[in-house]
Amino acid sequence: MRRRFVESKKLIQDGKTALGIEFGSTRIKAILADENNMPIASGSHEWENRFENGLWTYSEEDIYAGLQDVYAKLKQDVKEKYGVTLKKIGAIGVSAMMHGYLVFDKSGRLLVPFRTWRNNNAEGAAEKLTEVFNYHIPARWSVAHLYQAILNREPHVKDIAFQTTLEGYVHRLLTGEKVIGVGEASGMFPVDPATKQYDPKMLKQFNDLIGGEVPFKAEEILPKILVAGENAGVLTESGAKLLD
Repeated sequence: MRRRFVESKKLIQDGKTALGIEFGSTRIKAILADENNMPIASGSHEWENRFENGLWTYSEEDIYAGLQDVYAKLKQDVKEKYGVTLKKIGAIGVSAMMHGYLVFDKSGRLLVPFRTWRNNNAEGAAEKLTEVFNYHIPARWSVAHLYQAILNREPHVKDIAFQTTLEGYVHRLLTGEKVIGVGEASGMFPVDPATKQYDPKMLKQFNDLIGGEVPFKAEEILPKILVAGENAGVLTESGAKLLD
């Protein structure tokens, strides 16, 4: 036990650790792991979605406060266990509840409150997309939420410049990069398993479907897909300040 304590403390001081942050439906969790993927410290933050204007949502303030609190509790755990202050981390990964609807304008402003996977208001859009694609599209998928907003002629749609998931949003806050992992992307829009990119045939079908209704094409607003090992960015100064 003493040896592991000494090794873990040195890894923390040297910044040779990995931090995982998960935004679950009722709890945000942070785990600091060593080089063997063994947990050495943790933090937790409770949160709950709210039903507002007929939709389940979390506010941007909820996201910021939860991120900061869970990291603060992780730092506190490190301090209590090892007597050092967490200052450097080797890698950070973010995961979160999939799907949902987060759309932003060109300035990065959130256009409507976050619509979570829990909402079932996009069933009509999902049925139509399933028919057009000949591929099952669940109502919780991001493309279904987008198409439903278009069908509803919601005023914000014309201003959409970027769409992502909660994971993609937090990643952009920390790094400035509009990217997403291939697994997460597959809950936004169908992915071609061969290329691991958005399915080109379905992109065209969707663009044909929404043509004339909006001033963008799907591929122009969706985040870039990355696979394991590709560079997803680095923690920026503003991201570090938000985190801590």
